[in-house]
Amino acid sequence: MITLLTGTLVSATPSVAVLDVGGVGFELGISATTAAALPCPGESCRLHCRLQVREDALALFGFSSATERAMFDRLVAVSGVGPRLALAVLSTYSVDQLYAVVCAEDDKAMSRVPGVGKKTAQRLILELKGVFAKDRELSGISAPAAPAQIAPAAPAALDDVRAALLAMGFSPQEAELSLEGADAQGRVEDLLAAALRRLGADA
Repeated sequence: MITLLTGTLVSATPSVAVLDVGGVGFELGISATTAAALPCPGESCRLHCRLQVREDALALFGFSSATERAMFDRLVAVSGVGPRLALAVLSTYSVDQLYAVVCAEDDKAMSRVPGVGKKTAQRLILELKGVFAKDRELSGISAPAAPAQIAPAAPAALDDVRAALLAMGFSPQEAELSLEGADAQGRVEDLLAAALRRLGADA
């Protein structure tokens, strides 16, 4: 079982990272949360991993923290939740935010995750509520925030701009910095132009 990889980050998008470990390239599925925590391509990187074996393929997933990996394990254990949906949850909410959503039994907030309907949201909350109370791997997360403080990750427009910046060769950190304080309701074209100006590139 591959549980940890340390190597050189070759490339990264909001959903996939490629890690060179001793001359072997590993492609890992990642969440947007992990993508934002990655170093610049060419720098040393360590990812906690989870290998999933299917009949037709091997799928490797990477996480910036052991806590996020533990949450991924709990999510895929829920009936009807596969790796892609689990990563969507972790891209929408950090583990701390997810804890707040579950403790508040906020199925509306859970439904903000792409691909999660009301019934799936209710099932996730029901099955995860007990996990947070007794799981030692997740015991270090912070106390839940008030429901009004729970906020999903950036809307689709910001995700599109972030992906475009990464495709242009900017690092995840540069992309995040350029989008700080950006209007989430703005048009992709305007947001991208503003981000490029902040990065000192031609808009």
